[in-house]
Amino acid sequence: MPDDAVWVSRRQQAVDDNLSHSEFLYRLLGDEVERRDSKQLSQRVRRASFEHARSLEDFDFHFNPSVPKAKVLELGTCGFLERHDNVLIVGPTGVGKSHLAQALGHRACRAGFSTLYVGTHELLMQLRSARGDGSYDKRLLRFTSPDLLIIDDLGLRGLTQDEPVDLYEVVRQRNERKSTVITSNRAIEEWPPLFGDPLMASAAMDRLLHHSHVLVIEGDSYRNPPPVRRRKAAAAEAR
Repeated sequence: MPDDAVWVSRRQQAVDDNLSHSEFLYRLLGDEVERRDSKQLSQRVRRASFEHARSLEDFDFHFNPSVPKAKVLELGTCGFLERHDNVLIVGPTGVGKSHLAQALGHRACRAGFSTLYVGTHELLMQLRSARGDGSYDKRLLRFTSPDLLIIDDLGLRGLTQDEPVDLYEVVRQRNERKSTVITSNRAIEEWPPLFGDPLMASAAMDRLLHHSHVLVIEGDSYRNPPPVRRRKAAAAEAR
């Protein structure tokens, strides 16, 4: 039911505009649908556990011309989620990989898709802990069930012990069922050695690259732009 303020506002509007009972009811139901949609969106964003509130609207496509704007905006329509495609975003530190990944995640939430953002280290640490307390299957389900899983910063460090197997299992169970976005400072060609075993690496990469969109970003860091960029930015703000 609508809250008291909405109810009073709509009732007064009905009187002022001489609305019929059916039109009054239609508008009241519209308010309720809008309220529920907003509540569900808030819940999806909260459950996604984003590190920052990022959007495509506030991404500076002019800073690094290597960012394929048309492709990014096409991904922002969330068609790749309906096809269960993957998105792999690679490039050096600070070029906007995490921003783009989380922005796509926000678009997914707005489109009604369940989403989860997690750093690679956090994902593997949780699965390693779950092996110890017997909750592995339940914890694995947390990473394999969302419509969109965003794994940030793959390859910052090597994978050890059972981590390659855990990462492979996430990839395997999501393959052609759900979409995964992965960001990495390493080129795609550098990913296979992370798995240690050539056969497992081949199987994982085959699944990741099948029906995938690879975005390679180059250029300066947003967090530490060269002096010329800093002077231009300062001049632009001063105008």
